[in-house]
Amino acid sequence: MKKFNLNDPEERKFGFTAASAAAKRGELVVLPTDTVYGLGTDAFNHQGIERLLKAKGRQGAMPTPVLIGSPNALPALALKVDKRINDLVQCFWPGALTLIVKQQPTLNWDLGDTNGTIAIRMPMHPVAIELLNLVGPMAVASANKIEQQPATTVEAAIDQFQDVVSIYLDSGKSPINQPSTILDLTGEKIRAVRVGAIELEEICEIVGEVEVPDGKSS
Repeated sequence: MKKFNLNDPEERKFGFTAASAAAKRGELVVLPTDTVYGLGTDAFNHQGIERLLKAKGRQGAMPTPVLIGSPNALPALALKVDKRINDLVQCFWPGALTLIVKQQPTLNWDLGDTNGTIAIRMPMHPVAIELLNLVGPMAVASANKIEQQPATTVEAAIDQFQDVVSIYLDSGKSPINQPSTILDLTGEKIRAVRVGAIELEEICEIVGEVEVPDGKSS
């Protein structure tokens, strides 16, 4: 287990090198995002995904979201990028909006029981973006075990995971102590799965009506 202080230029340089190498090997990395700290690994490394799910204490029935470093990566992962998706990406990426879309059937990964879908987001955090551009798409879940609070500092993540994680990247306290808002765009209607840092009113201004979890519309 190694921790790197990203506010120190020398540690920052070595931290990115160590974290990208570890993620590609299928090891676990804790990284800052614009919401809370994330627990991640290379999305295409099957052993890494197994380690992530085990560390979180959850089963494959709860698939892991994927973070990307650029909207340009979306067409390679999503089966179809329609106008609704494009409009949301242009307005809220990078940012705290996760989109569930149908995934390309040729993708060689196993994120859990996704039923042919992918939950994907581009975070608004320079550390996360830099690491994602080094590694490629990463499977990233909030840095906490089931039934514990998501880590908003690297120290909180260390308390929960210790040496289960190879590399900890420390950039201070999370700027937003809220999870991302999640929208499901796999059907004809857009459905809100979770309302987080982005309010539904903002989303409705862009794409119109959105179904909320109680079956009503916003």
